[in-house]
Amino acid sequence: MPRVLRIINRFNLGGPTYNAAYLTRYMPPEYETLLIGGQEDKTEANSHYILDSLGLEAQIIPEMRRSLNPRMDIIALRKIKETILAFKPDIVHTHASKAGALGRRAAASLNVPVIVHTFHGHVFDSYFSGVRSKMYQIIERRLATKSTKIIALSEIQKSDLVTKYKICPASKIEIIPLGFDLRRFREDNDFKREEFRKAYQIADDEIAIGIVGRIVPIKNHELFLKAIAWLKANSNAKIRAFIVGDGENRPHTEHLARELGLDFIDSLKENRSATVTFTSWIKEVDTVNAGMDIMALSSLNEGTPVSLIEAQASGKPVVTTRVGGIENIVLPGKTALLSDTCDVEAFGANLKLLAENKIMRDEFGERGWPFVKELFHYTRLVSDMAALYDRLLEK
Repeated sequence: MPRVLRIINRFNLGGPTYNAAYLTRYMPPEYETLLIGGQEDKTEANSHYILDSLGLEAQIIPEMRRSLNPRMDIIALRKIKETILAFKPDIVHTHASKAGALGRRAAASLNVPVIVHTFHGHVFDSYFSGVRSKMYQIIERRLATKSTKIIALSEIQKSDLVTKYKICPASKIEIIPLGFDLRRFREDNDFKREEFRKAYQIADDEIAIGIVGRIVPIKNHELFLKAIAWLKANSNAKIRAFIVGDGENRPHTEHLARELGLDFIDSLKENRSATVTFTSWIKEVDTVNAGMDIMALSSLNEGTPVSLIEAQASGKPVVTTRVGGIENIVLPGKTALLSDTCDVEAFGANLKLLAENKIMRDEFGERGWPFVKELFHYTRLVSDMAALYDRLLEK
């Protein structure tokens, strides 16, 4: 029975956690999988409930943190090596940057037969200074030489890794999109919509625009808020904006809302109608989506944003920036309107187009589910990964 050691940065709410969880739970029975992960940041929503819902237990390495910390990283590397020696995996599969750096080093030093790494995005754009980004590119090139296969989530991401950043040759990359259980986004949506809109006092004639994710610089909530301010100044549509999530950049985001003259509330402290509502984290994203009319994403960099897949599964139109692999997970002009990063007027104009046109919203929403159900169901993810593992082990 082949053994797979699956290593993920941390169990925060997002695509990597779902990806690792489904691959651990649903791989064919001939594969035995051990899942380990680092410690999530205090500013992030804990997503261990995802593991609990699938009946999974994971080994936590507290020293494996998101930030660079040589002392902690050395301890985490040692613990990963100890796990490899005890578990004796045939495959070590790492997910995201920190797990990829430590896990691949450990696996290569102990001669694990197959080493696989999944890029769930990358840190080469918009995260760090040019010098630091170049350093990370050099590190990833070295790690690529230790990898049997690298997984990209989309054609665009593969092109970036091969051509733009020159991480490895195209022959080393396999494209396997993420997969999810999207059924809950199709169930009881009328009831969920009524429930959400009643809770947040959203009138029938108000257009609810939501953005879901960590409030951190890379997610660029600044663009979202400026676009909402532009929309209010340039449209008669009655709009409400909902920022679902939390994070280190929240104080700055609230300050910006104040500077823009946007009336806002923290829904955990106050319950009234406002232009912008900060809801903090909500686990029932399916209920959030049902209550919205438009879903947005304003990121500077993305891999495969789960929120946009879930939005389309919920039958909601999308307004997003054109970054990373986004063009591979939406249908531009059919399920989503895209604009360049930091172009406030273009982003705002796309919101205006949908906010003022219910027929267009409905048409975009109707196209979303048929598109995502074929590409992003977890059964397809598991099947693709099992086939890849089989091929690599045969070699």
